[in-house]
Order: sequence, then C-alpha cells, then structure tokens
Amino acid sequence: MDLVLKDKVILVTGGDKGIGKGISCALAEEGAIPVIIGRNEKDVLSTVEEIKEKGGMAFHAIVELTDSEQCKKAIDKTIAHYGRIDGLVNNAGVNDGVGLEHGNYKDFLRSLERNVGHYYVMAHYALPHLKKNKGSIVNIGSKTSFTGQGNTSGYCAANGARNSLTREWALELLPYSIRVNAVIVAEALTPQYKRWISSFENSEEKFKGIIKNIPLENRMTTVEEIANTVAFLLSKKSSHTTGQLIFVDGGYTHLDRAL
Repeated sequence: MDLVLKDKVILVTGGDKGIGKGISCALAEEGAIPVIIGRNEKDVLSTVEEIKEKGGMAFHAIVELTDSEQCKKAIDKTIAHYGRIDGLVNNAGVNDGVGLEHGNYKDFLRSLERNVGHYYVMAHYALPHLKKNKGSIVNIGSKTSFTGQGNTSGYCAANGARNSLTREWALELLPYSIRVNAVIVAEALTPQYKRWISSFENSEEKFKGIIKNIPLENRMTTVEEIANTVAFLLSKKSSHTTGQLIFVDGGYTHLDRAL
C-alpha cells in the first residue's frame, strides 16, 4: 500500500533511537522526510546518515526538549529549510522511576516536564504549519497509563496526560481537519528495554516471564510494527481516524494474560 507520504515533512522527537528511530526509518522508506529531533548529536547524525545511505531523505535538529525555546527553534529551522510541516510524532520520553513512596514532588514535576511537557510545546509551535497542510499528529504512549507499573508515578501520570491530550487536541483541531491519534506501546524490545532487563540479576528468567504473558505469539512487539502503524496514522489512508488510542501490543493490555 502506498501511504502517499512522499516528500511529506514530519517531525519525530527522539527520532534517533529505539521506537523513534524505527519511526524515522519507516517514514523515510515511504518517501517522507523525517526531521529527527534529539539532544545527542552523535546519535541523531548517525540515524540521519543511515537513512541517507539507504536512499532516503532526512533532516535534523539538536534540541533539549525540556527547553521550549529550543523546541521553537527546531520548528523554525525546519520551516526555513523546507517551508512546510506535514506531521508531528511526539515520541521522546523516559521511564524515570519516580515513585510515590520513595519519590519527591520536585522529581515528579521534572518527570512530567520530561515526558509530556514537550508534547504540548512541539504541538503548539508546529500547529500554524500543520493547519496549512491539514497535517496529522501521533502521540506515542505507554500501557502504564492503563495498567500501572509500580514506582513510576511521574511516567504513568505523563502517559495519562498524553492520552487525554490526544482526545482534547483531536476535538480542538477538528475545524482544521488535523487528525490526532496515539499509539500505545507495551512490551517492545528497544535498547532502553534491553538495558532495563539486563539490570536484573536473573535477566533471562525475567525476560521469559514477560514474553509468556504477551497473548499474541508470546513475543515482544517489534519496533517496526509500531513504526508501521504510526506511518499509517500519519497518512491520508487513515483519513477518517482521529482521537483514537491504538494499542500495538500483541493484546498485552486488554486480553487475558492468564491464558
């Protein structure tokens, strides 16, 4: 299926690694131009080069996403170069382990800033340009906003906000035909996830215990599976889909994991 994304300029926060990198690569394969936004220049440039070596196009901006002025400059840089923005993927974030019992208010607020504040900022500054092209927004969320996880109040709260903002923006932006959806991720084998698994003394046993509870095929969701869904939601092939929270998780969140 041709998603008709050729030459579409799409911002991807955290687009240099993990799920974000998968999204950037999937968009480039569809002929779109991912604008990879991240703070680690080495990783960002490496992903840009990787895409170009495969015959794709990519642009970038080095940004600390908790700084709203840097976010605005990333938008301005993209407009100065391409003159348009057709889509935004809010993806960057970190499960930073700010819990209730052993956390504190300062760290909790910092977690919200790191995990949802820039979702708002990027959408706010991109909006005038998205309006011109009837663009689309996809927010990446986590199953933790539905299931909880323990010792991660900040991250769970931020993901709950991502879900609510998806619905709120879908409603607010109806007059401009801007669609807003979210892709909810559960167990995906990213570099960050691998580091988390390896932190356990019995890491192999821990991993086996997780995948046996993923209903569909008892395996992790791949980055490519998430990325392909994001690309579809950004495209006109999903032209009447908005305000949806779409779970790409092998049934982990909603199906009976005791089966």
